Amino acid sequence: MNLLPKSYEEFAQTDYWNAFFKKRGGKAFEWYGEYLELCEQIHKYVKTTDKIVMLGCGNSNLSMDMYDAGFKDIINIDISAVAVKKMLELNSYNRSDMKFLQMDATEMSFENDYFSVAFDKGTLDALFVDDSEPVKLTVEKYFNEINRTMKSGGRYLCVTLLQEHILKYILDYFPKHSFMLRIVHCRDAENANREKNAYNPESITMPIFLVVATKFKCLPTPILEFCLTSDKIQRLNTVEELMNAVVSIQKAALVCNGLARNSIAGHNEITMDLCKLGEDLPRFTLHILDQPPARGLGRYAAFIIPQGREVDWLFATPEGRKKLLASTNYQRLVVVLLHRDQEYKSLDAVKAELADSIKNLAPFGLTDPIPFLSLGSDVGKRETLVCASSKISGDFRVEEVEGSSGKLFRRLIFLNNQSVIQSEALVKKIKGKGKKERKKIDFGYLACQHHLYMSVGVQMSVLTGNQNNELKDVLVLGLGGGGLCSFLHKVLNCIRVTAVEIDPIMLEVAEQYFELKQDDRLCIVIDDGLSFLEKCKTEGISFDAVLFDVDSKDISLGMSCPPSSFLETNVLTNIKSIIGSKGVFIINLVCRNDELRTQALKNLDKYFSAICTYKLEEDINEVIYCSNDKNYQSLDKWKKILSASAKALNNSVKKTKLNNTDMLNICDFMSDLSI
Repeated sequence: MNLLPKSYEEFAQTDYWNAFFKKRGGKAFEWYGEYLELCEQIHKYVKTTDKIVMLGCGNSNLSMDMYDAGFKDIINIDISAVAVKKMLELNSYNRSDMKFLQMDATEMSFENDYFSVAFDKGTLDALFVDDSEPVKLTVEKYFNEINRTMKSGGRYLCVTLLQEHILKYILDYFPKHSFMLRIVHCRDAENANREKNAYNPESITMPIFLVVATKFKCLPTPILEFCLTSDKIQRLNTVEELMNAVVSIQKAALVCNGLARNSIAGHNEITMDLCKLGEDLPRFTLHILDQPPARGLGRYAAFIIPQGREVDWLFATPEGRKKLLASTNYQRLVVVLLHRDQEYKSLDAVKAELADSIKNLAPFGLTDPIPFLSLGSDVGKRETLVCASSKISGDFRVEEVEGSSGKLFRRLIFLNNQSVIQSEALVKKIKGKGKKERKKIDFGYLACQHHLYMSVGVQMSVLTGNQNNELKDVLVLGLGGGGLCSFLHKVLNCIRVTAVEIDPIMLEVAEQYFELKQDDRLCIVIDDGLSFLEKCKTEGISFDAVLFDVDSKDISLGMSCPPSSFLETNVLTNIKSIIGSKGVFIINLVCRNDELRTQALKNLDKYFSAICTYKLEEDINEVIYCSNDKNYQSLDKWKKILSASAKALNNSVKKTKLNNTDMLNICDFMSDLSI
């Protein structure tokens, strides 16, 4: 039986409603929720002493439930004579003093200033079928009648889906006519509809709103408010802000409806940010992933990433999150990221705050409780040491986070790419005089695995032709927190490191927060790296090893490290001259685009006769070793020298007693080398 109109235009026709109520018989039809789901809002905005008009009552039980709850002064009107007759018959015995009148709400016969509450549940949506001029004129008559018959201080309460054209009209009409305007998201009614339709695969649950328009004699400036049901009411400054608050909820509902009935297994994950009302900064980021159903898989779970762990490969990359999904044994997983500059009291508090949002993303038909997973029993700890900005690097933070096993890490994070750690150091707590603890940077800890393999290349330059025990000169482009430079300086006492950093602020950060110290074997030059290379070539300055560990400030590019300008012809020509026939050029390549990677290797091949690459497992970093030494033109020769270099580096680390430095697995290293 077709109970809904074939076209929206039928909504506003009297004949349609008469036919509709005849089809329904005595069964109530509740637009957008019943009394139990709306009672919180009704009791908040309606007093039992109010004189109430129910606009377009139909055969809804709402006014009867309100009457039974103590709201005795209710007049119900409806355009359909069939509906009015049925309601009079139904209420003739128990509610004989409640009135039901056949009346057109756009031409009411009541006197001015008669009602203190006008209640509309779905009537506006039925009238406002489109944004054509004739329909707008009808709606204007409807609103004018509400305004005319309402006392000053009275309220128009409208339960509605707030389609775009309706929302725009409401935001224009009511502030202009001295009404204070508040829009409330009715989650209870929405959730009830979702539960009613839990087993109907064709159903769609859309957000339900309550418009509260309060009449004033004169309102000098518009008052606009938004409320997420029981949350704190937010005063907004502009119509645009109020519209955005509504539209953001509606757009999220479209995503949720799509996810409820469709699996995205085999497709890219879906990402959405959750913000507090009136705030631009995200509070949570949700990554939604699916995998095909299989025996033994649960249907749905959420995984909360503790603070400080969001930069781990498993959580920070789509590939890592796919692996996380597979390991949790659920068909759908929502991975939850907690943001900086937000306060999270406890894991339980986060779960409670996210409960509704996570439930809305559940697959169709799910009735079981949704498990929340994490790495421990708390949300992790993060302390910001400094918030600052650089003209070159942009906004950045130095923060301390507690990692696994209670270890403390200090990090440099650029806010334009928050999922990447720019620099990280392990912080040791040692007892000083008077048994007071103080913090000290452990130079033996290398946060980035690629730094360890770049260090092998530096060790290679030490082993090559160092009969006279001369200091080998190493040039590093890119400083950050100075972790790589400090490690090389500590472990290899036979090298002299020159680091070039374009941003003077980064040198201050490295010295103040990462304990970088310059001496006769470690010198920092503030200069543009490419200009410095040009000067070295012009002045005949040579280096035994040159390291590129520089990131691109444009994170949208397929190759984020090094910037493409660092691999241009003039730069590679300069490096070839600087390292001579026995030196080594070592690059940290981070490239997500296969074509760009292939082109980068082709460019290198034009200037260096021997090239060897090592791709880090479960990472996008690739270390490239380049040389013009003819002894390294075969993979076996590369393996021989790099194996010897790796062993020597391991020995140097042991001698220096750097307990937190990872030892190189030489067998794995050798097996993954390629030319």
